[in-house]
Amino acid sequence: MSVRDLIPSGRSNNRAPAPYRDDDRSPFLSLHREMNRVFDDFFRDFDMRLPMMGSASFNGGWPSIDVSETEKEVTITAELPGMEEKDVELLLQDGILTLKGEKRSETEDKDRQFSERYYGRFERHIPLGTEVQADKVEARFKNGVVTVTLPKNPDAQPKAKRIAINH
Repeated sequence: MSVRDLIPSGRSNNRAPAPYRDDDRSPFLSLHREMNRVFDDFFRDFDMRLPMMGSASFNGGWPSIDVSETEKEVTITAELPGMEEKDVELLLQDGILTLKGEKRSETEDKDRQFSERYYGRFERHIPLGTEVQADKVEARFKNGVVTVTLPKNPDAQPKAKRIAINH
């Protein structure tokens, strides 16, 4: 049983039409309701018909990243399965780390009718939110995972002071 089977659609073909309400007699409201129905029907399974991998602007971000932060550094890890170090470029500019690259298809398969594998260019912009020492940034690439370590600028680190609450 699918989750869709548990959700009432409100437009079942085997039910008798509901009686008219007063606002149904207006042609503009009827047109509005019909246009909403058309768009609802079209977009209902829209995300299931499209591949999950795609451009960063399309699905909210590919590749997937992890960002962790300590007092001294920011570490960003990105999974790039099937890619090599030469296909990835990292740029640091104005407090934003840019990760971009291209994954190329290994074969030209004319018989393939469907593929869920991602090929193409990607670009991901990651705002750091803190000033880093650009000359000490390090990046490692191993087994399809790139890890970027960005040491924070000690002069720009906020000095925290605990403030006592008086009774």
